[in-house]
Parts: sequence; C-alpha cells; structure tokens
Amino acid sequence: MSPRFDAIGLVVSDMAASVAFYRRLGFVFPDGAEEQPHAEAELPGGLRLLLDGEETVRSFHPQWRPPSGGGSRTSIALLCDGPQEVDAVYEELVGAGYQGELKPWDAFWGQRYAVVHDPDGNGVDLFAPLPAAQ
Repeated sequence: MSPRFDAIGLVVSDMAASVAFYRRLGFVFPDGAEEQPHAEAELPGGLRLLLDGEETVRSFHPQWRPPSGGGSRTSIALLCDGPQEVDAVYEELVGAGYQGELKPWDAFWGQRYAVVHDPDGNGVDLFAPLPAAQ
C-alpha cells in the first residue's frame, strides 16, 4: 500500500460564505454547493479542495471542536500570474470585506506575497515570483 496525496480538507462554519470566498479565487464548485453539508472543487492535477460544515463533522465525530488559541487554523497557498495579480486579488478580497492579514510586499525570498483570511480565519497565501533583479 502506498498512500497518495488526494485532497485538502477544511472544516467551515458557513458553507455559503466559504463557497462564495473560494469561488472568488477561481475554485469551481457545483451549482448548489453552498447549500450542501459537503462541497468539493477539483484542482489542477486532480487534487480536490473539500469543504465540510462543522455540523457534518460533528455527525461522525461528536467531540470535534474548532481549534482555539488564536491565529489561523491552517493556510493554503495560491500562485498568482505575477506580482500585479497578487496586489489585485488581495485588494479585491479586502474590498469585498474579507480580512487581510498581510498586505502585499516584496518578500526577501523573491516573491510578491500577501495573506488574506477566508470566512473561518484560514490563511490564504497569495504569491508570485518577483522579476529577476537587473
């Protein structure tokens, strides 16, 4: 047996809000996903993003509780087409009312980098390689 990476799963408190957020980022969920207890979006390369409502998780794991202690629960990283797209996506999401954690900046490791939170406080890293210094 050889386990293989297949999906990224997030537990969400408001399915409609989470589906709307990830759709803004280009994730394709089926019509009506925002009304379901579980939603999936297929990612390039065959991976999937899985969203499960808190009540769904509690239906098979009654003792489950959201993580506590501050900070984001987890994060996913999204490669943008260029530094300008990092800025544009960040501004679009913050302008739509989502919480920006880290404004776009030119990171010392050679990327334009920013972080915004999804409706449950999970970090979504936006990044793109910076043009080579000339």
